[in-house]
Amino acid sequence: MSKCQAGRIVVMQDELLFKLGQSIRYLRLKKGMSQEELGFKSELSTNSVSAIERGAYNFKIKTLYKIASALQADVMDIINCKF
Repeated sequence: MSKCQAGRIVVMQDELLFKLGQSIRYLRLKKGMSQEELGFKSELSTNSVSAIERGAYNFKIKTLYKIASALQADVMDIINCKF
């Protein structure tokens, strides 16, 4: 893999994480939930929730499922940003 290809993968990953974070933030606010409350319900720290919403944290699929459950949302809706 060339440096250019590797760079594109990183950019795509960063864009995906940002998009997921924005989707999570939108759903959290729509539910009237604080980052602290979402963190408690999904077993994450408030700092982790904040980093996820900013797209600054590469989290596991398991974490996405915990967040979706806490938000009473479907994982695919978060991934597809359907809300």
